[in-house]
Amino acid sequence: MTSEGTFRVLIVDLTARRGEVVRFGNRLESGGGSGLAAALYESYGLPEEAADHPQQPLIFAIGPLTGYFPLMSKVVCGFKSPYHDQYTESHAGGRLALAIRFAGYDAILLRGKAATPSCAVIGSRGLQVDDVHYLWGINSLMTGKLLRRIYPQHSGCRSILRIGPAGENGVTYACINVDTFRHFGRMGAGCVMGAKNVKAIAVHGDGDISLPGAKAYAQLFQEVHEKLTDTEMMRKYYDLGTAANLTVLNERSSLPWRNMQQTADPGVDGISGERFGDELLMRQTACAGCPVGCIHLGMLRERFADAHQFEYRQVSYDYEPIFAAGSMLGITVAGDVLSLLEEVERVGLDVMSTGVALAWATEALENGLVTEEQTRTPLAFGQVDGYRAAIRHLARAENDFYRLLGRGTLAAAREYGGEEFACVLGQEMAGYATGEVYFTAQSLGFRHSHLDTGGYTYDQLNQKQDVDEAIRFLVDDERGRCLLTSMVSCLFARGVYSSELLSSALASIGQEALAADVDGLAERVQRARWRLRFKTGFDPSTYDVPRRLRKITTWKGALDEAYLDKLRESYAREITALGKPG
Repeated sequence: MTSEGTFRVLIVDLTARRGEVVRFGNRLESGGGSGLAAALYESYGLPEEAADHPQQPLIFAIGPLTGYFPLMSKVVCGFKSPYHDQYTESHAGGRLALAIRFAGYDAILLRGKAATPSCAVIGSRGLQVDDVHYLWGINSLMTGKLLRRIYPQHSGCRSILRIGPAGENGVTYACINVDTFRHFGRMGAGCVMGAKNVKAIAVHGDGDISLPGAKAYAQLFQEVHEKLTDTEMMRKYYDLGTAANLTVLNERSSLPWRNMQQTADPGVDGISGERFGDELLMRQTACAGCPVGCIHLGMLRERFADAHQFEYRQVSYDYEPIFAAGSMLGITVAGDVLSLLEEVERVGLDVMSTGVALAWATEALENGLVTEEQTRTPLAFGQVDGYRAAIRHLARAENDFYRLLGRGTLAAAREYGGEEFACVLGQEMAGYATGEVYFTAQSLGFRHSHLDTGGYTYDQLNQKQDVDEAIRFLVDDERGRCLLTSMVSCLFARGVYSSELLSSALASIGQEALAADVDGLAERVQRARWRLRFKTGFDPSTYDVPRRLRKITTWKGALDEAYLDKLRESYAREITALGKPG
């Protein structure tokens, strides 16, 4: 464990191909994770410059509990987003958090631009920026295979990050693939890597850490482990996983279908969590340091050209990818969903933004706003082959239409028309058509993410319309999640890691001062993030809920636009107050 007062940060200068280890910041002020990433951007970021400016930092930060407790398995990536040119975060699991911890850092920050397509290789005792121009243009899955051969050392404690063609070609919702099955997905971190000429990052966890010797730590670890494995609290994530939500939300008329033209459809049976689990599930795996195993890997079975042999590949799935590559596109066959998910993986796109963008493109083509010459392939709801081709066209920005669609669905809709059915809530929506509170939360949330708050759950549990209560829930729930993402915990564990338990965990590893002020830390991080968001140009009045979403009907009935607008006005005031300097 590093000293209680400061963070140990590796600053990588890609232009000069060298690094510097610095002692940075105040652990008591920002904690780690989200708080540390915000503090680093405050010091090293260029708020007035564009997201692709070479000196804009790309930050990967872990928390004080990483490596010490189960499910402290995430990394926060902080950066200025090419999608909206404002500060944002993306979160990913895999082996990266433990690799950074065992390499001896609290954060890694990349600045500058490499002279040629490169791989930054980082360990506890060294840094090298290698020319890998021969990997440029290769898909992210093959890139991972090649890099594992190029850098075979420390395979058990190594994490490999890489981008696909989408990041290389400037698609603003390109993702970073982490250890094959995890991603920094939303808001375009992969595009930032591409702008820096970084094809990949390999982090070698080649050091070690000392665990606390006190009995209190061992006892608390065992208690937490038992809560996560021996009780019902986490079972839903292991059994069917989040894919179980497909049937639930469909039954509640809250599942987007065919670009939100419907909120329920009997075709859900073909892509339900039960269908995937019964027919396609190959195995389950977990992020390093997690005993739950929520990563579900489905079997993609494809016939070779000679029609007598088959190839079997594994593709990860959960609720959001199935919504994006399934119901949103009218796909009702589970195997077809896996086929699209694999294509998205290969090219390195965020699956939710891709699915929503292609759903809009399909309806735009149906309405004559764009032509098949522009889409370069037939697009029709339920037809998997056209979408598979369109994913490749999008990732490679093959014409003006796809270059514009690669800047976001609204960017294309403003050019071609169809803004009223562009399902964008700050960024392309997640798969929850639950109602007014959720639409408020995603459209104005810090990351425009379904995980900023539990707004979708609030909609399902509360039929009454109480603006003050709903906004209080959103603000308080976000603050609690800021504490978790500063530790950095998987948000699936939020039912286990209360603020009291986090305080005890911090005290057990010798972080007594931080343990005594977890609530204060949560508030400071929440305010710090919003200050950066406003400082980089956020204006709540520029974000709206499109007409298509305003006209939906859920289990509660027709969406109430007056209630929605009151929620949005009140939430905008609250986050504006949070974002004030000082």
